[in-house]
Amino acid sequence: MAVAELYTQYNRVWIPDPEEVWKSAEIATDYRVGDKVLRLLLEDGTELDYSVNPESLPPLRNPDILVGENDLTALSYLHEPAVLHNLRIRFAESKLIYTYSGIILVAMNPYKQLPIYGDAIIHAYSGQNMGDMDPHIFAVAEEAYKQMARSNRNQSIIVSGESGAGKTVSARYAMRYFATVSKSGSNAHVEDKVLASNPITEAVGNAKTTRNDNSSRFGKYTEISFDEQNQIIGANMRTYLLEKSRVVFQSENERNYHIFYQLCASAQQSEFKHLKLGSAEEFNYTRMGGNTVIEGVNDQAEMVETQKTFTLLGFKEDFQMDVFKILAAILHLGNVQIIAVGNERSSVSEDDSHLKVFCELLGLESGRVAQWLCNRKIVTSSETVVKPMTRPQAVNARDALAKKIYAHLFDFIVERINQALQFSGKQHTFIGVLDIYGFETFDVNSFEQFCINYANEKLQQQFNMHVFKLEQEEYMKEDIPWTLIDFYDNQPVIDLIEAKMGILELLDEECLLPHGTDENWLQKLYNNFVNKNPLFEKPRMSNTSFVIQHFADKVEYKCEGFLEKNRDTVYDMLVEILRASKFHLCANFFQENPASPSPFGSMITVKSAKEVIKPNSKHFRTTVGSKFRSSLYLLMETLNATTPHYVRCIKPNDEKLPFEFDSKRIVQQLRACGVLETIRISAQSYPSRWTYIEFYSRYGILMTKQELSFSDKKEVCKAVLHRLIQDSNQYQFGKTKIFFRAGQVAYLEKLRLDKLRQSCVVIQKHIRGWLHRKKFLRERRAALIIQQYFRGQQTVRKAITAVALKEAWAAIIIQKHCRGYLVRNLYQLIRVATITIQAYTRGFLARRRYRKMLEEHKAVILQKYARAWLARRRFQSIRRFVLNIQLTYRVQRLQKKLEDQNKENHGLVEKLTSLAALRAGDVEKIQKLEVELERAAAHRRNYEEKGKRYRDAVEEKLAKLQKHNSELETQKDQIQLKLQEKTEELKEKMDNLTKQLFDDVQKEERQRMLLEKSFELKTQDYEKQIQSLKEQIKALKDEKTQLQQLVEEEHVTSDGLKAEVARLSKQAKTISEFEKEIQLLQAQKIDVEKHVQSQKREMREKMSEITKQLLESYDIEDVRSRLSVEDLEHLNEDGELWFAYEGLKKATRVLESHFQSQKECYEKEIEALNFKVVHLSQEINHLQKLFREENDINESIRLEVTRLTSENMMIPDFKQQISELEKQKQDLEIRLNEQTEKMKGKLEELSNQLNRSQKEEGTQRKAMEAQNEIHAKEKEKLIDKIQEMQEASDHLKKQFETESEVKSNFWQEASRLILENRDLEEELDMKDRVIKKLQDQVKTLSKTTGKASDVHSSSGPKEYLGMLQYKREDEAKLIQNLILDLKPRGVVVNMIPGLPAHILFMCVRYADSLNDANMLKSLMNSTINGIKQVVKEHLEDFEMLSFWLSNTCHFLNCLKQYSGEEEFMKHNSPHQNKNCLNNFDLSEYRQILSDVAIRIYHQFIIIMEKNIQPIIVPGMLEYESLQGISGLKPTGFRKRSSSIDDTDAYTMTSVLQQLSYFYTTMCQNGLDPELVRQAVKQLFFLIGAVTLNSLFLRKDMCSCRKGMQIRCNISYLEEWLKDKNLQNSLAKETLEPLSQAAWLLQVKKTTDSDATEIYERCTSLSAVQIIKILNSYTPIDDFEKRVTPSFVRKVQALLNSREDSSQLMLDTKYLFQVTFPFTPSPHALEMIQIPSSFKLGFLNRL
Repeated sequence: MAVAELYTQYNRVWIPDPEEVWKSAEIATDYRVGDKVLRLLLEDGTELDYSVNPESLPPLRNPDILVGENDLTALSYLHEPAVLHNLRIRFAESKLIYTYSGIILVAMNPYKQLPIYGDAIIHAYSGQNMGDMDPHIFAVAEEAYKQMARSNRNQSIIVSGESGAGKTVSARYAMRYFATVSKSGSNAHVEDKVLASNPITEAVGNAKTTRNDNSSRFGKYTEISFDEQNQIIGANMRTYLLEKSRVVFQSENERNYHIFYQLCASAQQSEFKHLKLGSAEEFNYTRMGGNTVIEGVNDQAEMVETQKTFTLLGFKEDFQMDVFKILAAILHLGNVQIIAVGNERSSVSEDDSHLKVFCELLGLESGRVAQWLCNRKIVTSSETVVKPMTRPQAVNARDALAKKIYAHLFDFIVERINQALQFSGKQHTFIGVLDIYGFETFDVNSFEQFCINYANEKLQQQFNMHVFKLEQEEYMKEDIPWTLIDFYDNQPVIDLIEAKMGILELLDEECLLPHGTDENWLQKLYNNFVNKNPLFEKPRMSNTSFVIQHFADKVEYKCEGFLEKNRDTVYDMLVEILRASKFHLCANFFQENPASPSPFGSMITVKSAKEVIKPNSKHFRTTVGSKFRSSLYLLMETLNATTPHYVRCIKPNDEKLPFEFDSKRIVQQLRACGVLETIRISAQSYPSRWTYIEFYSRYGILMTKQELSFSDKKEVCKAVLHRLIQDSNQYQFGKTKIFFRAGQVAYLEKLRLDKLRQSCVVIQKHIRGWLHRKKFLRERRAALIIQQYFRGQQTVRKAITAVALKEAWAAIIIQKHCRGYLVRNLYQLIRVATITIQAYTRGFLARRRYRKMLEEHKAVILQKYARAWLARRRFQSIRRFVLNIQLTYRVQRLQKKLEDQNKENHGLVEKLTSLAALRAGDVEKIQKLEVELERAAAHRRNYEEKGKRYRDAVEEKLAKLQKHNSELETQKDQIQLKLQEKTEELKEKMDNLTKQLFDDVQKEERQRMLLEKSFELKTQDYEKQIQSLKEQIKALKDEKTQLQQLVEEEHVTSDGLKAEVARLSKQAKTISEFEKEIQLLQAQKIDVEKHVQSQKREMREKMSEITKQLLESYDIEDVRSRLSVEDLEHLNEDGELWFAYEGLKKATRVLESHFQSQKECYEKEIEALNFKVVHLSQEINHLQKLFREENDINESIRLEVTRLTSENMMIPDFKQQISELEKQKQDLEIRLNEQTEKMKGKLEELSNQLNRSQKEEGTQRKAMEAQNEIHAKEKEKLIDKIQEMQEASDHLKKQFETESEVKSNFWQEASRLILENRDLEEELDMKDRVIKKLQDQVKTLSKTTGKASDVHSSSGPKEYLGMLQYKREDEAKLIQNLILDLKPRGVVVNMIPGLPAHILFMCVRYADSLNDANMLKSLMNSTINGIKQVVKEHLEDFEMLSFWLSNTCHFLNCLKQYSGEEEFMKHNSPHQNKNCLNNFDLSEYRQILSDVAIRIYHQFIIIMEKNIQPIIVPGMLEYESLQGISGLKPTGFRKRSSSIDDTDAYTMTSVLQQLSYFYTTMCQNGLDPELVRQAVKQLFFLIGAVTLNSLFLRKDMCSCRKGMQIRCNISYLEEWLKDKNLQNSLAKETLEPLSQAAWLLQVKKTTDSDATEIYERCTSLSAVQIIKILNSYTPIDDFEKRVTPSFVRKVQALLNSREDSSQLMLDTKYLFQVTFPFTPSPHALEMIQIPSSFKLGFLNRL
């Protein structure tokens, strides 16, 4: 469509304005091609005739729906006023500082701290696409980080803008984002070091200017390095063009670099006193600007922060003090007084205090410094001349030295920071952050502005190429025909500056000349470029400046100082003095060694996008311009090798006022930073881009029914566009998007708005018509009623007179008599008719009743005999059937009794055999004891023989001594005396020995006596036991005789049953006769029913004939002739004819009632026949009762089985007695080892007695076995007989099959009961087999009497103790199978909740029962370690975590429940209280388990949150389930990904399904309901917090319709809670902030009462959050209104009284405190079974 057609009435345009740059106006009349004037209506109501021509019409204004968009490229009309207006709405009204402009992020400096940079915001943007969230610096950083991680390509973020626009802060936030999202475990402090570099560089490189209190006076490119895991490993920094002149000169209201003021503020501290500093006002270099303080900044505190960051980067205090020395020296150097001596000379006093401090700090000779500050040395080829300098020259030399020292210090600090941030290993990728000055133009522009603008020209060129490339890629991806876009190429400007013989080369050339001046250089520029290069101009009124046409604007540069600043020279003698400094750091600054190459050079290998002229090597000294060009060349190489991301910082006003919008300043910056160029490039092609889904949803209202019938939405969109926009060049169809030219979306919005307006008019028309019609009908009805009453009153007043009343009364009397006469005549006629009908009907009824009485009398006689015969036959058949059932039942019962008796006999025999085996074992042991006694006796004999030999030897020795004494007596008397003494001593010893021997013998005899007595007692006990066994044998014999009697009785009953069966077989033959009789009765019944129906037909026919006769006999014409017309009218009016007809109807009803009574009589006869069938069914019920009694008998059989099992339970008591006997035997063995040979005889007698008893028991056992064989044969005979009887009964059943349906049903029921009985018998047989197996096991275990400890673990039908026995060596296997290898899936469904926990606790009980502390400690530690290990191995497995959280809680509850503590035993049963732990207190382990459970719960919550978090925002916020509330709008370049098939997107159903999965899994794993409620509450808090946080960061979602959708989704969640019965989990309350936010989006927001209601209702939202939602509120349609700033201020004033958090975002990482409820286990430990799938066969139940 033509552009001129859009200039119609009510459309709005932009016109230039000197104050606001652009202002809006509304078109008052349509514009026609050729009009010279466009009539406009301004916003203040004034009219304006705006002169136009067809080629330059004023720019159109975008529809209100597009105003405030996140992306400027989403605007339909892309031009300067539209961009400016969009930024004003977002910044000034919505308080949004970030806006996209294609690939650029436009950042407006708010001059106010905003709560949008916290860690919660970082986490909210982490992992999100740029188009999904509101514009933010974090979104750009996330995009760079994501692209680096996905494509392994280096990235760069280019932050530019003028001073005070917020470049440094933006770069700092980007670096902080990378440090937060990429933290690593191994290098935990690398991120902190990277961030710590910013305060240092800001301290030494930032200063206060008139535009910015923290202005960066240098450019910086920070390269953050990442490893293969995308974690920060280090960083590096490059700096550009430090403003050195600021060290020695500051303009008014500006300051020097921050570090100087920080140092002066800390001068009084002890560590800085040797620097001899004072306040900043005392030094020339810090007081030039006249203001040394920044409002709100504490320089002393900043100094402490700077020192901390130095320390964090690893700079020691000595290094820091060296830096501070140099800085202090620079300040003292600035205070050195230079005195003029005449006009040609100057001098410095050597006694100057500041000079002395300067030299002292830097280790210099004060005399030489004083000399060469005022003189310089000129070296020629022939001589060296010392030339004095004037005072201005000396001051310049001093300042140049200060600048040089500071520049070296700055470079040194940057180098040391880079060293601190170096990393070992290989760099995988990097992200570079470029913080560089934007395009600058001041009143006076010098060399610095020239270099800055040169750098911006290079960056703009790179930006243009990148935008061009992205546009081309987008077109190719969508298969759109590529057309060359005409964009501004600034290569000519760059060539003007850097090409051969360009401005920079001419400047370097002039600097090489000894007498080069700025004027000469400028004249060369004039000569080379004026009138030759259109981008270079000479000002008309100046000969000291030149003008360059940059991409942003024309800039006039003053040539003064260009050469000096480019040379940046310091006199050689001063350099030599500093080089000879004793202060090593200062000396190193001025060494001639070449600087180390930049670390960037080795890290990247890139190829330049365009060849750039390199500096010529012939230059003797590198100038500032050449160095800057080289560094810029390297920077461009780096940027060209990366994927760039652009941030353009805008300064909204020069007064630093928060959220003040200065249109002039902002337009100037937009032009300078390339934003408008981006817009212009976009506008030339297809700036508006919609996905097919978005277009379909937005413009569905413009589609026809025929177009909507297409199944493919893509085809629908194409058809609509072909119809609406005739010019196909205005749009293009891509694969996933539709591309529109500028203005086409606005045109479509206009069509949509017109359609909506028309629809509204139609709706209003019909509604208003309906309302007026309704009002008219209501008024008409009221008028009619009023008229009716009014007319009635009038007629009444006219009619009521005396004559009228008399006439009316007379007429009534006449009518009365006339009507009475007519009615009496009619009554007489009807009465005659009815009497006649009654006579005929009564005669007919009497005759019929008589016939019926005769028939009934005969039928009763027949029925009497037939019923008697049937009753007798039925009684005989039932009696036979009952006898048959009794016979079968008795046979079965006898058979079962025989089996039971046989089982009892077998049990008794087994008991006897076991006792015999025990006796045999005892005999063997006693024999062993006899053998040991014999050995002991032999040992004693040996001992006595040794004693005798010893005595004999002693006597022999005595005899020899006596002989020897007699021989020696004669020789020596003295020797004899000694011998006598010795012999006496020997005698005493011998006496003692003999006494001891006699005492030992006596003791042994006493012990033998005691043993004899104890043995006699034991033998008495044995004899008593033998007697009891004999008595048991007698009892068994008695039982056997009883069983024989029972068998005989069963023989008798079996004979009787045989006879009964024969008799029943005879009676079965009569069944066929009964069947025939039943068939006859049924045929009679059918005949009777047919007869009744025929009689009914006859009666109806007779009635119809009678009515016809009555009608014929009555002459209707005669009656009519006798009655006048008036009489007929009266008859018809009063209804006399109808009375006559009613009489006839009554007569017919009487006849029908008579027929009805006859019908009832027949029905009674039918009921009598049916009664027989009922009687038969009752008999069947009676038989069913008999079968139930049989079932009761089966239950009694089961009770008998239980009795037998209880008798079997006595076996453990016998085993206990055996164990006691074995203990006594052990005591006997100890004592019998000391007995003598005298006990042998008694033991032999006892053994003989035992053998005899054993032989007797053997004979008895043989007799019992023989009897059992006889019983078995008899049993087999009985079984054969029962089989024969069953065959006979089968034969009877075959005969009974031909009986009627009632009999067949009866037999089916009987057969079913028989089958049930057989099943029961099979079950009893199975139980008997199990009992036999268990008895066999008892036998085998009883034989192994040597293992007394295994008695309690035998498997048999007994009462379990709720413990699991295990061996110490099986502990590892238990943990492996039960914890580490257990897979919950597939096992959970079939077991009780917490089964592994119960099994573990039963093992704990076993260890506790053994009182083994080491065993219990080992088991508990292994269990806890096993749970930790299995959780660690499955940290991402939700089902496994749920399973082990449940089991850990169950295990903890078991430890509490059975701890023995009263508070936990309240809910236990008495039996459960018996199972409490007895020996150990496990409270410490309970605490450890509680900690483990908390850790599992937290990981469990983390996994749930991780699974559900990606679903929340698409399901809760983005998905639109409500019809007709689609809020899709154009989203510009940063468009959210979408496609035609939107089925893969998450919906609200996805959220509910995920919640249901979590809930089902938790319930299946047996998680405590209270824990489930806490987990659901945590999940709902996450859902609410994530949704609300996303809402805060997405302006496009803040609309009324989205509030409705959120409220709907919340109702779905509430329904889910109700469905799962979780209303009391407090989960609903966690959604209250989100619910209030949804309400806030829907509520009216205009009046004061609305503001008050918002204040009162939104109690769960903070003031910051409420204001954020109000500012972000975005109308979807033109019918909605924006929230006015005045209303926002009203709400804010009300909210100021609140004292709530200033945080915008909710903390999604917040965890509610978890509590583990104590829930006692209802499961008895004794009843717990271990599934075979657990592979725990080594555990034994006790």
